[in-house]
Amino acid sequence: MSFSVRGKNNSAIEVTCITNNGLLLQVGNEQHFLPFKEFPWFKTAKVSAVLKVKLLNPNHLHWPELDIDLELDCIRNPDKYPLMHSPTE
Repeated sequence: MSFSVRGKNNSAIEVTCITNNGLLLQVGNEQHFLPFKEFPWFKTAKVSAVLKVKLLNPNHLHWPELDIDLELDCIRNPDKYPLMHSPTE
């Protein structure tokens, strides 16, 4: 007997936790913490919109309701991206 997989594998990317300080993102076998201090766009967003993240290709994350696109490399290596927006407090 053979089984076929139907639909997309949705477990490739998932927001697993949202705290007062940021969100925890699971991408495949990797976990990344995105602090609101460095990724301020998520801080005031609706939880439902933050949870709707898509992996458009192996390195491109997209939040359609928030119109946010991030490359995984800028999460892994934030020092390489000095022009990332930081809010003034």
